[in-house]
Order: sequence, then structure tokens, then C-alpha cells
Amino acid sequence: MITIGLEVFLNSEASKYKNDKLGLLTNQASVDRNLQHNRILLQQKFGVQLTTLFSPQHGFYSEQQDNMIESDHDVDDQTGLPVYSLYGEVRKPSREMLADIDVLIIDLLDVGTRVYTFLYTLAYCLEAASEYGKKVVVLDRPNPVGGVQVEGNILEANCTSFVGLYPLPMRHGMTLGELALYINTEYAVGADLQVISMEGWQRIMNYKDTGFPWVFPSPNMPTPETALVYPGQVIWEGTNISEGRGTTLPFELFGSPFLKPDQIMEQLEKNDLAGCFLRPLRFIPTSGKWADELCYGFQMHVTDCHAFRPYRTSLVLLQKIILLYPEDFRYKQPPYEYEYTRLPLDCILGSENIRRELESGTSIAELEKQWHPDLEIFIRRRQKYLLYD
Repeated sequence: MITIGLEVFLNSEASKYKNDKLGLLTNQASVDRNLQHNRILLQQKFGVQLTTLFSPQHGFYSEQQDNMIESDHDVDDQTGLPVYSLYGEVRKPSREMLADIDVLIIDLLDVGTRVYTFLYTLAYCLEAASEYGKKVVVLDRPNPVGGVQVEGNILEANCTSFVGLYPLPMRHGMTLGELALYINTEYAVGADLQVISMEGWQRIMNYKDTGFPWVFPSPNMPTPETALVYPGQVIWEGTNISEGRGTTLPFELFGSPFLKPDQIMEQLEKNDLAGCFLRPLRFIPTSGKWADELCYGFQMHVTDCHAFRPYRTSLVLLQKIILLYPEDFRYKQPPYEYEYTRLPLDCILGSENIRRELESGTSIAELEKQWHPDLEIFIRRRQKYLLYD
């Protein structure tokens, strides 16, 4: 079993901060190998030095189900500490929120996908720390979808939003600590930053390889299997296709009342489904899109996580559905993650052009050729920030 950054910090680094007042950005998934929460462990270690808690999207307890459902500030009943929501009236900590700390500790389970907002909460914290003279310590955790495969187009400048603030590919293959180093240096944020690395984690690992317990970081990320499909299946959020919210298998299930699974399967080639199996089914969401209506679609089963390319697979499926169902398929309209004019799908894809190319029938293979040079530049640029073999 690996040793995560939280455990390394408590075992060998904590004494360096014995004179500092500490803040902690966390949520319910930030536990050790014994499922003990980091705020409890840090309070036991530091006592009154731990003064302030912060929470990302979905709330401190990951209780908020959907996008743009904000959380209020609160007081944690177990520690008695104030909890400032960074997905509410503000998304960047203010001077007042940071007033009672010297060091902000960040310990979050990320899921390895450009559009997952924990990354941008971290980025805003780096900006605030730089502005107000605070130190940031990131306690690293595994990337649940591994650190080898990098996939997708680089986000374009005209599609920035809270699901894409930096030119990253959809699947970046970096841990949150590595991303903190990358953003802090490449974009001249300039925060006083330390990353506490894991011990024993290797880039080829998916989450189950780590032997570490999984606690869901957001309500619709219930299992490591969900994380495996999410870098592709998240695109349904920008459409009228259900991404499985309101079911027990969000993102693994997708469909709508107008889909015909057999018709879609006839359009697919064998290499479109590398590393996965699409099982036709019917489901009735209890909330979200098509709530209480019978949907026809699929469950996506990952059969080989190393061969599976989630973004490519879901783009192929999206294109087939766009072309097969022009009368029924629709793009979701704004707002989406605090973007009020741009199509949500463009924010998710990080490109308006990709949507137009999909509509025109350009093959996914051709799109991959188009974005490959920029992807190679990113891969080379990220190399010096990688912490693990």
C-alpha cells in the first residue's frame, strides 16, 4: 500500500510547522489509510494551531449533488473550526479568510480530469497565497486514472471557465501536487509552495492498484470505476443526454428516451471501444435530466484500463448521436459553472471548433491528429514537474 502525502506530513514534516497557524482545504474524502479524516489528525497533532477550514465544490461533506449548487460558510461540529466555502459567494479565498493562518494546507482527492473543479480551487488558493503572503503545502494523493496516459485537446483561450482555467488536456496524467507545481511556475503565480510527495505510488497505477480506501470526493463520483470513465463521460453534461445522475451509476450509465442502442452499435467500429464494453440497457433517473422517464442507453464497462481512452471513446459516441438524432439531440444551454453565455459543451471540450468538427462528421482520428502537436508540447513541458516514476 502507498503512503499518501498526509501520512508523510504527519510522520516526518509536521515539526517544521510547530510555530505556524494552519488552514486546511479539504472535504470528506481526505482520509488516511484507516479512514481517519485529515482535520481530526491535524488537530490532534497541532491543537489550536489549526484555525481555519476551507471546502471546495459540493460542500465539506460532498453533500451537494449538482453543478452551481453553492455551499454556505459553516462551523465544523467536530473541531469547532470555521469552514469557509470556496464554492459559494466566492471561489478564491479573501484576505479576511486567510487572516488567521500562516500556512494553507491543501489535501484533496482529485480525479485527473481538466474539468474537475478542485484543481481550480487549488489554483485560486495559490493566487491568494501569493497575493497575501501565505505559504501553501499540498499533501499529494494518487491520480485515480493513472499518471501515464495523457489524452485530448489543449483548452483554448476563448473557452476558459471554472471547468478550465489553464491550457491543459482533458486527461492530464498529473497528481494534484504536480499540477500545483506546474501552474505555480508555468503561469508565474509565484506562491511559496511545498508539495509533500507520496511514497510508493507509481504512474502506471490506477486507484485499485494503490490498496488505498476510496471515499467519494463528490456525490457522483462514488467509485474508482466512475473516475475511469469520467474524462470522457463528463461531456454528456453539455447535452440533453443523461450522464446517469439520478442513478446509482453516474457517468457509467448514459442515455435518453430517444436513443436506439442497436442503431448506435451498428455505427461503431471495433477500435472505437478499445478497453471497454458497452452494454445496452434501460434506466429511469430519479433526478436530473429525464427524471422519472425511461431512458435507453448503455453502461460503460472498462475491461482494460491501460488500453481504454475515455475521452476518445465518448467523443466517438457523441458524434454518432449528433449525426443519428438531429431532430432530438440538443446542447445544454447556459449557465454552466458560472459561464452565462458560452455553450456548456464548449466549456467542457475546451474548444468551439471541436463541436463544429463533430457536427460536420470529421473523424475523431483526424481531430486527434490536429491536436497532437499541442499535446506533445504539454507532455514535454510537464516533464520537469513530475514527482513519480
